[in-house]
Amino acid sequence: MQKAIPPVKPYFPIEDIEELKEHVAKILQSGMLTLHIYTKEFEDQFAKICGVKHAIAVNSGTSALEIVLRALKVKAGDEVLVPTNTFTATAATVIFAGAKPKLTDINSETLCIDVENIQRNLTSKIKAVIAVHIGGLVCPEIEEIRELCRDEKLFLIEDAAHAHGSKINNKPAGALGDAGCFSFYPTKVMTTGEGGMITTDNDEIAEKARILRDQGKENFNSNIIVELGYNWRLPEINAAIGLTQLKRLPEIVEKRNLIAKYYDETLEKTDGIKPLKTPSNILNNYYKYVAFLDENLDREKLKEKIRAEGVKCSGEVYWPPLHLQPVYKRLLGTKEGDFPNAENACKRMVCLPLYAQMTIEDAQYVIEKLRKAMLEI
Repeated sequence: MQKAIPPVKPYFPIEDIEELKEHVAKILQSGMLTLHIYTKEFEDQFAKICGVKHAIAVNSGTSALEIVLRALKVKAGDEVLVPTNTFTATAATVIFAGAKPKLTDINSETLCIDVENIQRNLTSKIKAVIAVHIGGLVCPEIEEIRELCRDEKLFLIEDAAHAHGSKINNKPAGALGDAGCFSFYPTKVMTTGEGGMITTDNDEIAEKARILRDQGKENFNSNIIVELGYNWRLPEINAAIGLTQLKRLPEIVEKRNLIAKYYDETLEKTDGIKPLKTPSNILNNYYKYVAFLDENLDREKLKEKIRAEGVKCSGEVYWPPLHLQPVYKRLLGTKEGDFPNAENACKRMVCLPLYAQMTIEDAQYVIEKLRKAMLEI
């Protein structure tokens, strides 16, 4: 019997839905629909799980990145190092903040930026480095990168859009640089529908972030405009959803790791495909389960075949990489061949379905159809 295995699925047990109904009723009855008690509680609890002083809720991960870049005062003439295999927001927000993204290649074993690629691209124009925790894997060289940034007097920003609950050496994503930026888009490990969060121990960044997210007002109850800000606020209802999801986060990460472990064990015995390795000192939330196909296998044909069997893969992280996207080729003058590690790895990756409600039987079905398709293409 054919199953239907979606690429992702938000996790809202019935008891959480009932709890959320009560929260929504309280919010609507209060008349305070933005920047009120639920947002504050969500920020406090998120800061706690990240082990940082400040968490500032905003309306998207994109907003989080631009706010941090503006708080760090990047400007025209400055450049920010960005790995090429990331979502457009990582680079676009650098441009929106007034600076220029400088793309780099990656370590093809981890899909993350590394010290070597940072050193290769250092110039006097570089103001900051954005390290992307790709697919939920905390950048394995993040501690060495932090030391390098400290030595070179560069800011280190974590693009932790994928990394809720992920850790390295038991230290959470979001607490590893000058600031961390999270997304709560519906596909993410935890969601608020739409939303984002900034995490930092830096009082100045936190203060500036709170001002910028609320139209540049000196505080929520003031009409005095001290900065040119935007409406980057997170509504109270979204914050309530975030609080409910945050309580589920350890359970969600545990469930995802059980499926990932099964995938790892079975793919290690499968010819033509190999999983991305997670180092033993990293807790991966497996926002994406990444595996690499042998070069002779056609990824699109494979995905088409298993889709016909009810198995839908999620999007790659990322294909095409930024330097091959039309807008960045136009803006940055990049071209094919500029970043061979990323091109090779991203061209061969496939991201298998993974979500908290998934069962081992579901995962077995995915592997069965995957193996069958690999023999047929």
